[in-house]
Amino acid sequence: MSAESVYALSALFGYIVGSIPFGLVLTRMAGYGDIRKIGSGNIGATNVLRTGNKTLALLTVLCDAFKAGAAALVAGKMAGDVDAVAAALIAGSFGVIGHNFPVWLKFKGGKGVASAFGFILVTCYPVALCALAVWLVMALTFKYSSLSALTAAALVPLFSYFFAPAAEYTYFYTAIIVLVIVRHHANIKRLLKGEESKIKLKKQ
Repeated sequence: MSAESVYALSALFGYIVGSIPFGLVLTRMAGYGDIRKIGSGNIGATNVLRTGNKTLALLTVLCDAFKAGAAALVAGKMAGDVDAVAAALIAGSFGVIGHNFPVWLKFKGGKGVASAFGFILVTCYPVALCALAVWLVMALTFKYSSLSALTAAALVPLFSYFFAPAAEYTYFYTAIIVLVIVRHHANIKRLLKGEESKIKLKKQ
């Protein structure tokens, strides 16, 4: 199989896996109905947390991270004689894109933070761990999930420059981070106005 075919299949596989809306599936299975009718209407873990079910929110984070990471891992293993790193980076990137624009939900999905983390964790874990440390510090200090995610995301290209084994990692990570930041445009506006909701661990 040609390299072009492998990369195209990696992109398609990543997108399909990334499109699985775990936040929606899990909340419905737990009896909360359509998560899109709760809080911000987002299918990600932060909105799932607004149900008051911390376990469900944690499961959503893990599943959303797993799907993009798994796509990257599988594509890299199945690449054969083709560049496995490129296949993994393509599949993981499209896994994040699938989460943001899932075909099953008329292309209205999440914001890609957990999926981006899972993708980066599988392909270059030092970068992911540095980003996670930044998120934790910001979340514990300021209690804003969006601000924590945006700060950690913005520093990913820098971490990648120092820790990633090749420049192509930085290129893919930067493209995904731009998508994550753009998807947070409404959160950025609320942060600037002082209207953004803080992290709450109990149902209000």
